[in-house]
Amino acid sequence: MLRIDFSDNRQAPVWLVDERFSIGQDSRNALVLDDAEISPFHAEIRQEQGYYYLSDSGSQAGTYVNDERIGARYQLRADDRVRLGQVVLLLVDPSKPRATPTAAPAARWFLQVIQGEHEGRKFHIHGSMTFGRSVKCELCFSDPQLSRRHCEFFLKGDVLEVKDLASAGGVRVNQQKVATALLQPGDQLRIGSVSLLVIGPRGTQAPVEGEDEDATQFMRAVDLPKPLKRQKPQGTPASANPLHRPVASPAATPAARPASRLGARALIGLALLAVAVALGGALLARALA
Repeated sequence: MLRIDFSDNRQAPVWLVDERFSIGQDSRNALVLDDAEISPFHAEIRQEQGYYYLSDSGSQAGTYVNDERIGARYQLRADDRVRLGQVVLLLVDPSKPRATPTAAPAARWFLQVIQGEHEGRKFHIHGSMTFGRSVKCELCFSDPQLSRRHCEFFLKGDVLEVKDLASAGGVRVNQQKVATALLQPGDQLRIGSVSLLVIGPRGTQAPVEGEDEDATQFMRAVDLPKPLKRQKPQGTPASANPLHRPVASPAATPAARPASRLGARALIGLALLAVAVALGGALLARALA
């Protein structure tokens, strides 16, 4: 036998012992819930051959099991979470050992009104939610520029999508009119006279192309090549500047060679010239004789 526990402990647990168990605001229900979003006869649980079936009774806000909106004869099981308006019910089977309870997943996607009706309010997006003037919309606004069912938001996994439902005024995402669009955190929507800001998990979005093209990149010191060590020339003091080039001494330049060596070469040249002239003169005298 299943038992209904309240997630906020607003009431004592209730056992599902009757074959027909109705839920709503009306005092004739088996479970009376005083919540603004709950209809007089909101939902009903029927027990058939040991199984439990939940049906929505045409409520305006809808009935959700594990964050999915259900219609008629949805089979309930232990550990299911049933949500009616803002009330969350937990289905418990005391005969089965319960695993260590884990925190419910944190809400990840919101629409925040930044201009227009309900300005400043944030709406948690889950499953499929319609937006418009009709009271049957999960996101109901009285803006006269809205159609009765203006658009619909779909959350599949961590992907949020908006779809225009053939509205008169259309849907604009970042000032661009769209029929359907995948939404990213930070997008702004204009629907009628209402402006909405999309709030969602950053980590799930694909990186923007070229986002880090101009980012400065740093290398770790261990990845940098080590500087080459210079070998010190022998005889050079350790404190000598390795970039200093020794200047040649004057004795090593041609201009500084001893003048005596230049004079000796000049005298030898003159002597050879004199010998050549003498030999030339002797040969000429012999030819004339």
